[in-house]
Amino acid sequence: MSLNTLEEIANYIVSDGKGILAADESNPTCGKRFDSIGVESTEINRRDYREMLFRASGMQDNIGGVILFDETIRQSAEDGTSLVELIKSQGALPGIKVDKGLAPLESSPEETVTQGLDGLDERCKEYVSLGAKFTKWRAVIKISESLPTDECIDANMQALAKYAKIVQSNNMVPMVEPEVLMDGSHTIDQCYEATSKSLRSLFQCLNQEGVNIAGTILKPNMVTSGSTAENQASAQEVAEMTVKCLNENVPSDLPGITFLSGGQSDIDATAHLDAMNKIGGFPWKLSFSYGRALQQPSLKAWLGKEENIPLAQDALSHRALMNKLAANGAWNASLEK
Repeated sequence: MSLNTLEEIANYIVSDGKGILAADESNPTCGKRFDSIGVESTEINRRDYREMLFRASGMQDNIGGVILFDETIRQSAEDGTSLVELIKSQGALPGIKVDKGLAPLESSPEETVTQGLDGLDERCKEYVSLGAKFTKWRAVIKISESLPTDECIDANMQALAKYAKIVQSNNMVPMVEPEVLMDGSHTIDQCYEATSKSLRSLFQCLNQEGVNIAGTILKPNMVTSGSTAENQASAQEVAEMTVKCLNENVPSDLPGITFLSGGQSDIDATAHLDAMNKIGGFPWKLSFSYGRALQQPSLKAWLGKEENIPLAQDALSHRALMNKLAANGAWNASLEK
């Protein structure tokens, strides 16, 4: 794959309904997932698990990019092949999470701002040498009666824009992830408002920094009810509100929007994506960048046992195909069983 420009890389990742496998869980997060199936979180076990995912046959044609954690981009498979080469052999591009996590915001300690701009240029140069073609940076926006504050939104979007500029200067595609959290009892309208504000601020900041939008991928939340809200919006309502929000706030020259699943069940994440693509009529590709919603069935099938690897790979392959169909508006629930 000779993908040289930022635009070529970004367009390749979301071509033909392909999406992104988010496998960039930090070691503590990976540890929690492994605890749920009784597997010790060692470097070798984490490597074996991710190697198993990357070798699944359903990676081919369904997955255009894989986001890695710092540990993983340096690892080799059991047979000595680097995991980066393994991903490329499946037709996907390796990416890397580059932010350094969250710190409390001084003016509003309940809220956070993402860290990691210090030394980012040097880290990017190393990641390019390790084979990375794109990067990810996550900002977190909370909703409550008094949140989010404008200060929190603007501080996070300014950091996302500075990050994106540094990444592009190293010839990698930046994924910008302004995640409005599902946590809480808020309505879908409150989520719509917070998401709109965040996206508006984000694209203003990206333009101010001179970021090439056509060489950028957006990884947003969907517009949903809060996870503990009494009234949960239907899949159709989620799709309509999300598409409306994006149409109002996202420029048309952005190549792709790859949603995070953000605590949705694997089937809900697929159903929502499909409903949006059935609405259609937007200028960008709407696809997926799922972690748990792609991996969870695979993790449950694996249980750390070598004899379960084929079952676990089948589970990942199935979810990858279902989400590709959803990214083309061609999924329906009867395909799940």
